[in-house]
Amino acid sequence: MMWALGLLFLSAFGAATLLPLQSEVVLVGLLAQMQYPVWLLVAVASLGNILGSCVNWWLGLKVEQYKNKKWFPVSEQKMLQAQGIYQKYGFWSLLLSWVPVIGDPITLIAGLLKENFVRFVVMVSIAKIGRYLFVYWMFSQF
Repeated sequence: MMWALGLLFLSAFGAATLLPLQSEVVLVGLLAQMQYPVWLLVAVASLGNILGSCVNWWLGLKVEQYKNKKWFPVSEQKMLQAQGIYQKYGFWSLLLSWVPVIGDPITLIAGLLKENFVRFVVMVSIAKIGRYLFVYWMFSQF
């Protein structure tokens, strides 16, 4: 039983990093099983996703060292797009950290631009928890 929560945490963590993973599918699958309280599933997914974004923030601090490595998963174009959004909207752009394709680079750019970590965590938490609550709400409608 605990393996399911671990899988949810890892999928949410990985989905928030620059890996191409989808945690919503795992969350919906566990919601459908009705073996865990909703609050626990949302909390585990949110925690994993928030911590994954924190890894991106940290990588952003170190991006100059890694951006030219073959394994670095963000293209120059995505980096420039995310940097443009971040420079235009500032820390408010972190509310888009849940959005596929641009969300992960935005969290990376936040680190690159040395966003205050506490403010980063607050804004990303609002976005990530809100996303999983929305997924639950959509699931509960069917």
